[in-house]
Amino acid sequence: MDKDKEALVVCSDKSMGIGITIWDMDTGDHLLHIPTCASPSHGLVCLRKQFLVASQIHKHGSVGGGAIFTWALNKPQSPLRSYPVEAIGSLSSTKDGLYLAGGALSGNAYLWEIANGRLLKTWHAHHKSLNCLLFSNDDSLLISGSDDGMICVWSVISLLDTEDSGSLHSLLHYSSEHKSCITGLLTTSGSSISVLVSSSLDGTCKVWDFVSGRLIQTQVYPLAITAIALHPEEQFLFCGSVDGRIFVNKLDVGLLEEQFLVAEAQPVVLNGHNGAMTALTFSESGLISASEDCTICMWDVVNQVIIRRFNHGKGAVTNMTVIPQSSLLSISKNHRVSNQFHVSLLEKFPQPANSFKGTLNLFSLGHSSEEKQTSLDFQSTDSLQQHISDLEKKRTPAAVQVKVETCIENRMWATRMTKHVMEMNKHLQSRLLDLMECRLFWSTQIDSPTCKKRKMLKAESSILEGEEEP
Repeated sequence: MDKDKEALVVCSDKSMGIGITIWDMDTGDHLLHIPTCASPSHGLVCLRKQFLVASQIHKHGSVGGGAIFTWALNKPQSPLRSYPVEAIGSLSSTKDGLYLAGGALSGNAYLWEIANGRLLKTWHAHHKSLNCLLFSNDDSLLISGSDDGMICVWSVISLLDTEDSGSLHSLLHYSSEHKSCITGLLTTSGSSISVLVSSSLDGTCKVWDFVSGRLIQTQVYPLAITAIALHPEEQFLFCGSVDGRIFVNKLDVGLLEEQFLVAEAQPVVLNGHNGAMTALTFSESGLISASEDCTICMWDVVNQVIIRRFNHGKGAVTNMTVIPQSSLLSISKNHRVSNQFHVSLLEKFPQPANSFKGTLNLFSLGHSSEEKQTSLDFQSTDSLQQHISDLEKKRTPAAVQVKVETCIENRMWATRMTKHVMEMNKHLQSRLLDLMECRLFWSTQIDSPTCKKRKMLKAESSILEGEEEP
C-alpha cells in the first residue's frame, strides 16, 4: 500500500449502527467499516494519523449519549469508550495529538491530556451550546464558537495551568459580531498576520486577526453558510450554503487596510449537491464536499467539475476527514505498525491540582510475543525520585519512562512561568497604549484654538501680576 495514497473517512449522526465508512479516494473502493458510531457535526478528529476519536451524543440503541469513542486504525479491536460527565458535541485536538478539547451542549468546555486521560480543565465557556472548537496552527490558542454567534479565544498555556481553577485568565478576547449560530472555524498564518475565518447561519463569513481580536473583513452571502474550507496554497475560501451551492472567494487578507470591509465581489459558484452542505475539506486530490443529500463529491476546482462522487445512502454525512491509507491495517500483507502514541480513558472529573496522583506504565522486555504492562501509583515526589534512582542502575526502558513523568511536572511549572510573563507583557502593552493615547490627546489639545487662547490669557495675567508686585 503506497504511503502517498489517501483514504476518505466519513460518518453520520443518524444511527449508531451506521458507523464509520472509509473509501479509497483514487478508486472509490470501500476499504473499511467501523461499526457503532453516530457523531454530530465537528465531532470527529484524527490523532497523529493513528487514532480516530468521535463524540457520541445521540441515544441510539444501548449505547447512550455522552460518550467518546477512540479507535486504533491499525488494530481490528473494539473502541476505547470514555464517558464524560455530560454529552460532548464538538472535538478538536492539538497538532501533536497531546491534548483533546471538547464542547458540550450546555456551553461547558473540557480539556484532556490524551496520553493519561487526565481532565486538566473544565470551565463554562459559553451561555449557549458550544458548536465549534479549533486549536490555532501553533496550538497556543483555542477558539470556540457557540449557538448564539459568540466566538471566544482562549490561551492554552493558561488552560494547562491546573492550579488555576478559573477561566477568566484564559480568555484573551471574544466577539459577538455574528448574529446566529457559528457553523465553522478555520485558521491560517500564511500572511503577515494570523487569520481566523468564521462562518455562521446569518449568511456571513468574517475574517479576524485572532491574536488581537480585530475584525478585518466581512463577506456577505445570500444564504446561510453551513461549512467552510480554505485552499491550503492559493488562499481561496470555499463556503458551503444551506441549498447545496459552494461559493468561492479570494481571501486577500494581506491587502486589506480598513478595519471593517465588506466584500462585494461576485464569488464563483460550484453546483453539484441537492441538499445543505455539511462538511468541506481539502486533500491532495482537491476539494471534497459532503451534503445532506447523502453524497460526497471530489472536485476539480479549476475546471469547476466533479471528479468522483461517493454515495452514502445510510444517512447525511456530518463529519469528514482524510487520512493516509498506510495508517490502516493491511490484512492481505499482514502489516502491523505499532502505535508509539498512547491513548487512555478520559476522566470524568479533574483531579485536585495539589494532590497529583500519576499513573506510570512500565513495560518489561521479555521473550514473550505479548507485551506485559505493569501499573504503579506514586503518592509522593520522594518515592518517585527513589524509584528513578533504583531503575537507573539497571538502565531499563521503564527508567526512561519515569523520567518522562518527571519532565511533565517540570513542563507544567514552565507553563505557569510563561503565563506570568505573558500577563506582564499584556499589562505593559496596555500601559504603553494608554501613554500613547494621552500623548496624542494632549498634542491635539495644545494645537486647538481654545488652548492657544488660554495660553494668551495666562501670559497676560502673568504680565499684570509682574507689574503689580513692584
